[in-house]
Formats: sequence, structure tokens, C-alpha cells
Amino acid sequence: MLHEVGGVPRYEEFPDPVPAEGEVVIEVLAAAVENVDKAVAAGKHYASGKYLEELPMIPVFDGIGRLPDGTVVGFGNVRSPYGALAEKTVVPEGAYAPIPDGIDPAVATVMASAITALTMKTAAGLQPGETVLVQGATGVAGRLAIQVARLLGAGRIVATGRDDTQLAELVADAVINTPDEDLQQAYADAGGYDVVLDFLWGRPTELLLRALTPDTFAFTTPTRIVQIGEVAGPDLAVPASALRTSGVELYGAARNLTPEAMGESYQQVVDWTRSGDLTFRIDRVPLTEIESAWQRSSSRGSRLVVIP
Repeated sequence: MLHEVGGVPRYEEFPDPVPAEGEVVIEVLAAAVENVDKAVAAGKHYASGKYLEELPMIPVFDGIGRLPDGTVVGFGNVRSPYGALAEKTVVPEGAYAPIPDGIDPAVATVMASAITALTMKTAAGLQPGETVLVQGATGVAGRLAIQVARLLGAGRIVATGRDDTQLAELVADAVINTPDEDLQQAYADAGGYDVVLDFLWGRPTELLLRALTPDTFAFTTPTRIVQIGEVAGPDLAVPASALRTSGVELYGAARNLTPEAMGESYQQVVDWTRSGDLTFRIDRVPLTEIESAWQRSSSRGSRLVVIP
């Protein structure tokens, strides 16, 4: 339970939820702790007000669980104070969807990150043989993006990160980790990007745009940048010349997103997961250890998944 905004949740007894009309109690099987969950608990996310209205509360607002009839589902929209870091939670009827047979509940908590990586195809139209730059590749989503790029037939993958040890672990064709003063040149030296999957934004992407801007008039090949995250900052300055002469195209991750496209992406990730072509780095911890697990400063590219 979380007792104060910005605090650390502790493993404690808490009354089981009682469903109101139109609600269902779910037995939690696995719940991933992501940066957004910690931001909500710290009061730094736009959804913090909704989930922190009543304290103490149980953090994390989605996960994998079992319905009373035994169906295993992915659920969301928990009713505060009953979050997913518990043995049981409560959600509105219909705020869940079945998990395909043969998918480990812990793995299912991370599959959404792989679906996000597929925006290199749905939003940017990645074609086999093209070059992909993954901005922020050492995190969970970034590592999955490298795998997805390979599975989609990318001809070359360039990865950026701030940890040489983790960068060395990546199955990429080139990696970039340099101080700001050298970063623009590093982008240029490794350049020729067709699609950029951007989990960083902020200063690194600003320098990337400068690197993509030609010094003289040229017939440039478009670089399609998909904006996904903002780990390095929510804002950047976009020089007019970066759009006028570079061929850069900026897309949001939701471009071309339809229910049909979402369903196709989900099924593709399920198929890759079942076949073993797509693998997930998961740090499984029991719910009893949530206090220490919550305070870990680095997951080294693994998703923290809590098992009640």
C-alpha cells in the first residue's frame, strides 16, 4: 500500500475489494511496474489526481488476472484505492480482454511495449531493407524495438543509449553513446536513417534534427520520425530548415492507428511470442518484496513484474 504521495508502497494487509453493481473482482496473476506507475505514485503524472484521491491506495492500474469464471484477462481502469499490486482488484465489467492461450501472464504484462514498437510499421511504413534508428534502445521498450525491427526485415539498425555495457548487449549494427558536444556528429556519421523510433525526444532528438539537416541544397531521402516517449524531455526546438530541407517527417505513434491495425499488431506480437522469435527480459519478484523492488534505480533493460 502507498500511504503518501511520493512514498514507497509496502506489503501490508488490505481489505478485499467488494464489487459494486457493474463491477467484477479480479484475481491478480501479474502486474508490471513501469515508469508511469511511479510517476503517478509520485504525484507527477496527469492521472495522479484520479488515483491518489484516497490514501492509502494500491498502485499500478493494469495487469493480468483471472475472472471468477477462470478466464485469464488483461485488465485496466482499476477502481481506486484497489490497484494491481495486490492479490485482488476490482474493475468495471468489460474493462478487460482475454489473454491468448499459451502466453505466460508475466510476459503478457510486457507485450504492450512490443506493440508500441510496431509503430515503426503502422505509423512510419517501414519497408524491408530500410535503416532504423532506435532512440533510447537500452530500456525495455527499446530492446523490444530492436527485435521487432529485425523481425520486420530492417536492413540496418542503429541504437542509442547512455550505458556502454548495455549498448554492447544489443543486437544492433551500430551504437551511439557520446557526450552532447559530439552527439550531432555521431548521428551524422552513422546516418542514412529511414525510420526513427524515438523514446527520448528532448535534447538528443534536437541534435538528431540538426544532423539530418544538409549544409547545402540536396535531394534528400525522407527520414520518418515516430514520437513515442519523452525520457530526455517533453520539448525540443525544431529549426525551420530541419523540416524545409532535410526531408524529415514527424509522426505521432498513433498515426494510422485503427481498431483493425491494433488488432493486427497484437496478433503479430502474440505469434512472435508463441514461436519464440520475440523474447522478453522480465525481473519477476513476489509481492512481498515490493518495497525493495520499487526503489531499484535501474532494471538494466528488464521489466519489473510483480507476482502476488
